[in-house]
Formats: sequence, structure tokens, C-alpha cells
Amino acid sequence: MEHRTTDELTAALDEIRRSPADGGTVALIVRRPEEGEREVLEEGLLDLEQGLVGDRWSRPAAPNPETQLTLMNVRAADAIAGGPERRPLAGDQLFVDLDLSIENLPAGTRLAVGDAVVEVTPEPHTGCAKFSARFGTDALRFVNKPPGRELRLRGVNTRVVTPGAVRAGDTISKL
Repeated sequence: MEHRTTDELTAALDEIRRSPADGGTVALIVRRPEEGEREVLEEGLLDLEQGLVGDRWSRPAAPNPETQLTLMNVRAADAIAGGPERRPLAGDQLFVDLDLSIENLPAGTRLAVGDAVVEVTPEPHTGCAKFSARFGTDALRFVNKPPGRELRLRGVNTRVVTPGAVRAGDTISKL
């Protein structure tokens, strides 16, 4: 697959900015059972200790609770990945149609997602070498430089504060 160019990514900004500030939806749930593996789920369980149950996040001896669950804007994911079929490669667990910007969701904001509640953590979620390999250096710059950083186009880290089920199509809203 050909990587998206800076011009193509920049052209998507207006559509990304149209994401709802509240009352969005969960578009996709992706579990990562092992390094490099992706399972698309219709329903997942968010747990206080494990994050998304069955995801490899909780396997290290001391997982970082500030990075338990990542949410990525589905419009940004589609722009970067070149379409929905490549979304799971980003490595995030929840792809949502919601404005994830720092202005809209400052650290400490709680979100009802399905039957669960998650809290935005201050830990930044940035593109890395794996992200660059999957989507290209233009995409890496796009998410890590302004305005991508402020819009959190790479996504946002959260932690589970109330466990519960989440399903594709569920509403995600600020509390």
C-alpha cells in the first residue's frame, strides 16, 4: 500500500475537525493479543486491571496505568491508513468518532463508553517507528507536529475507571 502524502493528510483536516465534541460513537474495537496481531471485536470488556481484556497491554511486569487504553479518532485513522481496512494497524484499541483534541478533552476528562467509564490521562500518545513503518514518515510528522499534536491525531491515552462492556456502535460521551 502506498503511504499518504502530507498534502493528502492535510486535506483531511477539515473532515477530522468535524468530529463531534460530545456524543460520538465507537466505530471499531481492536484487541492486540500478541505483538503485531490484531483482532477486530464486536464487543470487548474494559477492566480496571487489564484494560481491554485479552489485550497485550497488561502483560509486562509493570504496565503503565497511564497508557492502559488508547482511543484514536476514526476520521484521522481513515485519512492516515487510506481506508477502514487498514485502521487496526494503528495499534489503538478503540477507534471513535469524537473530537480528541487537548482543548475538548483535557487530562482528567471522563468519558462514558458503552457500559464503562474511562479517564483521559496526561501521558501523550505519539507516533513511533512502528507507526512510521506502517503509514510513512509523512503520517508520523502529521500526527506529531502542529496541528496534529493539539488535535491528538495519533490518539489519546486513557485508563479504565469503571469496568464494563463496549460494543461497536456504542455512544461515547463526556461526563
